[in-house]
Amino acid sequence: MSVEIALKKFVDVVVKQSKNALIKKDRNVSKSLYNSIKGKSKVSKNSFEISFEMESYGKFLDKGVKGKSSSLKAPDSDFQFGSGTGKEGGLTEGILKWVTRRRFQFREKETGQFLSYESTAFLITRSIYLTGTKPTEFFTKPFNAAFKKLPDEIIKSYALEVNTLLKNSFQ
Repeated sequence: MSVEIALKKFVDVVVKQSKNALIKKDRNVSKSLYNSIKGKSKVSKNSFEISFEMESYGKFLDKGVKGKSSSLKAPDSDFQFGSGTGKEGGLTEGILKWVTRRRFQFREKETGQFLSYESTAFLITRSIYLTGTKPTEFFTKPFNAAFKKLPDEIIKSYALEVNTLLKNSFQ
């Protein structure tokens, strides 16, 4: 099998299995992340290039995010809430859209009345911000599995390491 064909197959498998993992993990409410997952491979004489792209929040969903006050859910993640590097209000906005699409509302304990979508989103956002999110590995697991199936000649001739390739192929 040629390098070009092997790498194209690798990219196609990673994209397909990542999309399937989103569906299986029930993380495909708006379909925007699902539709944004794409991959490319390019082979030159002495090198090759692989790239994957997706909505920016995909990497947070894949790796998880440490909470402001706890990192138990994603201890190995590079990402943390409250670091000041993210979009201001991005989490709140995303959770409100999710709550509204799912028509999800908490009830008040005493009266049993439904809280507004905004109140429900606030409570969920606060919890996520403080405790973080677990990694789903919807992309990492298919990537690693497909990497193991690459022909040995390609891995040896290009001296590939999965961690380096994974970091360099995310756009």
